[in-house]
Amino acid sequence: MSKRIDFVKSIKEMTEVDLKARIQEDEQRLKKLEFAHAISPLENPMSIRDLRKDLARLKTVLQSRK
Repeated sequence: MSKRIDFVKSIKEMTEVDLKARIQEDEQRLKKLEFAHAISPLENPMSIRDLRKDLARLKTVLQSRK
């Protein structure tokens, strides 16, 4: 659980430019994971869910700053 807390704290310290770059990077990672999972099952399919949640957190922080 401490990984989540550290992630949330690090998000709050990021600038808007950093957030946008991180969102784009994570969206590409998500597409690659989903594609890899469609071809052959991932060892840990929960990583897709975790990445989606992280993306939602990033987008929420970005929207709240606008």
